Amino acid sequence: MALDPLATVADLEARGFALSASETDIAGVYLGVASAAVREAAGTAITRVTSTITLEGARGQWLRLPGPPIVSVAAVTVDGTAVTDWRLRSERLWRAAGWTGCEPSEAQITYTHGLLEAPEDIVDLVCRMAAAAIVASRDGDGEGMAAVKEVTSERLGDWSVTYGADGRISEMDLPQYWRERLQARFGGGIDMLRLL
Repeated sequence: MALDPLATVADLEARGFALSASETDIAGVYLGVASAAVREAAGTAITRVTSTITLEGARGQWLRLPGPPIVSVAAVTVDGTAVTDWRLRSERLWRAAGWTGCEPSEAQITYTHGLLEAPEDIVDLVCRMAAAAIVASRDGDGEGMAAVKEVTSERLGDWSVTYGADGRISEMDLPQYWRERLQARFGGGIDMLRLL
């Protein structure tokens, strides 16, 4: 299931980014791509969705669910067997019998989680990423989509410019500090996530 972008063309324009009529469609594409990159870094959808995840059964009675806030839990199975003896508390599931026995187990949880609306800083991040991609596509030299060009030095006399590579391939790559910030904020790190 495709999710709506975390920001809209109206959000982009509200931040002072002027689009020509012919750029509206490509802006929507870039907003979608930027949203996917941010969600991937966060490890969750950020906005409200219903997901089915599979977690390795934790030792003990608590199992943390990613993608806060957790709104509700619809179904829980442990190794394919439905269980109902759990409680949702503080973004975690509690179960008196625990989540694993003598052998490793898998818990599958279907739950609704995420925010009703994307936070303003996330909307702004997505808009900045999309704006950078649009500016690159305006470049006109045919290289706008090839790679990010970062000016690392410039000289005026006998004009010269040096471009550096910071390891990014495109405007849609997030720096490590943003990835860490998103994962810490939204509880990322789930390997198996399926949106219903």
